[in-house]
Amino acid sequence: MPTRLNPYLNFNGNAREAIQFYHSVFGGELTMSTFAEGGMPHEPADKDKIMHAQLVSPSGYWIMASDTPPGVQSNPGNTITVSLSGDAEDELRGYWNKLADGGTVMMPLAKAPWGDSFGMLTDRFGTPWMVNIGAAGNG
Repeated sequence: MPTRLNPYLNFNGNAREAIQFYHSVFGGELTMSTFAEGGMPHEPADKDKIMHAQLVSPSGYWIMASDTPPGVQSNPGNTITVSLSGDAEDELRGYWNKLADGGTVMMPLAKAPWGDSFGMLTDRFGTPWMVNIGAAGNG
């Protein structure tokens, strides 16, 4: 899979409704998984909230979304993260290292419960980033 750059939208409990709306706007293929399905720690009340949703439109647009993870404050106006994903491990780790220089790492780039390597950081200019390296790139 080529490396992809796309918006990652965060919602305060209504990610399912939002991504279904974007699906009605753009069409395409929509996949969703909940915190319970994704193996992430969660409060019982959050089990059906969206851990990760992905919409791929026929025009090639990619939109990803999730509900704000447990323990993370939702701040309106601060709801978009830039996502870098693919299976080119060296390329993506290189981007991670450069983005982390002078920035703040919130979640180190490490093996995630779903099998990929995943990390979150805010660069030195305040832009939040997620990097996901597919399991194929981790071997």
